[in-house]
Amino acid sequence: MVRWGKLFNLDGHDTRRGLHDELRALLPTRRNEQPPSPIPSKEVTKVALRLKYQIEQVIPCELEEWKITKAHSSVITPAVIKAAKDAGGEEYKSCVIYCLLVVKKWFKRQAILELWDSDLHDVRAVACEVMAKAIIEEEEDMTYLLQDVLLKRYSIIINGKDSLPANAIERAVDLHALRVIGSSGYQKCISFLWRGWLVQDDEDPSRFVDYKKKTNTSYWAHFDPDRMRVPVYQNTVQIAMSLIFLGLYTGAVNTINPTGDLDIVEGLLYLFTLGFICDEFAKFWKIGRYYVGFWNIFNSTLYALLTVSFVTRMIALSHPVHHEKRREFNELSYNFLAFSAPMFWMRLLLYLDTYRFFGAMLVVLKVMMKESLIFFALLLVVLIGFLQAFMGLDQVDNELEDTGFVIEAMLKAIMQSPEFEGFDTFAPPFGLILYYIFTFVVMVVLLNILIALYNSAYEDITENAVDEYMALFAQKTMQFVRAPDENVFIAPFNLIELFLLVIPFEWWMPYDKYQRLNDYVMGVIYSPLLLITSFLETKQAHVVKYNRKRGEEDDDTVEEWEQLNDECDFEADGWTKKVEDSKPNVETDAAILELRKLRKDVSELKELIEGLKGTVNGS
Repeated sequence: MVRWGKLFNLDGHDTRRGLHDELRALLPTRRNEQPPSPIPSKEVTKVALRLKYQIEQVIPCELEEWKITKAHSSVITPAVIKAAKDAGGEEYKSCVIYCLLVVKKWFKRQAILELWDSDLHDVRAVACEVMAKAIIEEEEDMTYLLQDVLLKRYSIIINGKDSLPANAIERAVDLHALRVIGSSGYQKCISFLWRGWLVQDDEDPSRFVDYKKKTNTSYWAHFDPDRMRVPVYQNTVQIAMSLIFLGLYTGAVNTINPTGDLDIVEGLLYLFTLGFICDEFAKFWKIGRYYVGFWNIFNSTLYALLTVSFVTRMIALSHPVHHEKRREFNELSYNFLAFSAPMFWMRLLLYLDTYRFFGAMLVVLKVMMKESLIFFALLLVVLIGFLQAFMGLDQVDNELEDTGFVIEAMLKAIMQSPEFEGFDTFAPPFGLILYYIFTFVVMVVLLNILIALYNSAYEDITENAVDEYMALFAQKTMQFVRAPDENVFIAPFNLIELFLLVIPFEWWMPYDKYQRLNDYVMGVIYSPLLLITSFLETKQAHVVKYNRKRGEEDDDTVEEWEQLNDECDFEADGWTKKVEDSKPNVETDAAILELRKLRKDVSELKELIEGLKGTVNGS
């Protein structure tokens, strides 16, 4: 099957030259703060080149992907993994995972540049993921893995200059490296970031460190406004604000004011809208054009409709109470408000993607929308061609009289409800014949192409639903962690920051005093949530202390099958030996095992024959 997403680069992999991935920094707290790479970028680039050379030698020709990805692969062997780990030596070994992801990006780029070898380069890119995942899974030192391998930032040389530092966590999200994202170490890192157990070091912004109060069982120790930087808490506030926003909209659209006056519900609705608009603008200013995506365009469209509704309401209020213009603009304002209702409800999906069902469906929707671009590109060309033909037939008499009729008929054909009435008198017989051809092309050919694209996209996603969900969750976490604000004011609370803190105080107040003022304001705003989070973190602290006392991981939980482990001694009762004797060898193919056995038997037979031969000759 043709993978149109790969052919047209719609699968989410960015293969353009430049600093696309490097421009999006993960850790800096301010726009002008970019911590340097802990390893010289030249050395990191050398490690990446070593790995690229190794993979080119390991996979010298095109192989089937399953030979690379299968368990106990004969291509990506333990020796290959060990050699890859040694690519950085003892001094630079922490950047190997990052370099493998860089090499994956290089191979993806090479697959676009060298189409005749695209399958070979795609397989090599897969090998990069497989090797990275194997190295992550083998690492036993979890602190080293999380803080040095996955979260430490590295640079490479691009066009003679150091790229902006990035790390393996962010790189895997940007490259949609599902195998790396699905590894246990990577998921543990995402989980710790999401729960706030890994936080940015205040003294060195290039490092992530353990949350120092993770084992502190004091309630008030966790009542800290800085904890609002934790992604799970920010997500909770966003969901709450979205529900309140939806409630305000429902109240506004169901309580019409015939006089056009603004009530408190509508005022709050438009105030929330202003906060969301400011938030979108601030994020676009920080990240740039790479911030623009499907949901940003969707939200911007909703905010634009609400802005038009507000502007028309203001125009209505500028006229006298019983003036006709006031009534007209007031009705127009409510029409725009009512028109945006579906978008309000669909907007909730943006904040429910942390739940597995909604997350998987959103991935399917996103891929389908990308696949639709192919259909609409073909449809646009067909529409322009047939429209020009119809217009040519219509202006034979130097007059365009049926333009509206033709456009309406073509749109109905696209919606699978064609109307042939009227074409029998439209430039007969050419008009009717042309419309029959147009209907056939659109309804039979193009729409079936769209259905095939949707079916392919749905199958691709559902086959990897778990991995796709984990990738979406990792991306969601990165949205909160990437370039975090020093002071977290979630919309619409950002209006408080803008008008009551930034404008009147930031430009003249000393930095430390301004930060203290922000902490006080955030403490007041988020105090209801902080009362709850402090209780939850206190409970977590007891669990973490208990796990450490047992010598287990901080996030360990005792499941049903683990409750009697201490009372079972399988080695003492002989069960271990029985299992060892009965378990199959899954690491080696059965045919190979038989060949090895046959070769051993042949060797023994050969030795026996040679022994007999020697005996005969001696006698």
